[in-house]
Amino acid sequence: MQVIPAIDLLNGKVVRLKKGDYNEVTVYSDDPVSFVKKFKDAGFTHIHIVDLNGAREGRFMNLPIIESIIQETGISVQSGGGIRSREDIETLLDAGISRIVSSSLAVQRPMEWKAAIDSFGGDTCILGLDIKDGKMAYGGWERISDESAIDFLGEMVRLGVRTILCTDISRDGMLSGVNSGLYSNISERFPQVNIIASGGVADVDDLKQLAIEGMYGVVVGRAYYEKKITLEEMISFHEKTNS
Repeated sequence: MQVIPAIDLLNGKVVRLKKGDYNEVTVYSDDPVSFVKKFKDAGFTHIHIVDLNGAREGRFMNLPIIESIIQETGISVQSGGGIRSREDIETLLDAGISRIVSSSLAVQRPMEWKAAIDSFGGDTCILGLDIKDGKMAYGGWERISDESAIDFLGEMVRLGVRTILCTDISRDGMLSGVNSGLYSNISERFPQVNIIASGGVADVDDLKQLAIEGMYGVVVGRAYYEKKITLEEMISFHEKTNS
């Protein structure tokens, strides 16, 4: 299982939201590059970055910062937020981002999303399966689709999706523990899909539970920021489960 440190960028700062609410913002750093260097120094080679401005407004306001992170740390980045077209995906890949996470493009322009998967691969183009009350959330989690998230995932698998970043929005940034039942259900229904769990990680026990359930990866954010889990614990667990 991959343990992937995460940062959210809003107005150039490292923040976390509660349940995706832009009115519930906690700022952790105004120097994202130095913040990420801590992950690199601890031994991580890959991180997850969300451009919250981009997710909400549909344009990459924090891309220069992400480029600086890649250039100054050499760390591999998967990123989402603001992707609305295949050209947007190309822009991010050209900027040095290694994996692209998208929900809005997949929901609003599924055939364009398929074309991107065909061009760049189902592991490079990761579906952001962002779930709120059983349905897909997109557009900075401020819009909700009419279709169930599980039905939507079935359609996406048929289009070539191989890896998903699945977020239980009700738990995101809440330190309430992961919704392991959700991930187990998805894994049973779609065994061919690599699942990166996101939302609610509170401590190492959550990582252990997800590893037992065979998750491909897990994103860790607020638990580290709030000192509920250390980088040393994260990397040792990551190394142990990959050994």
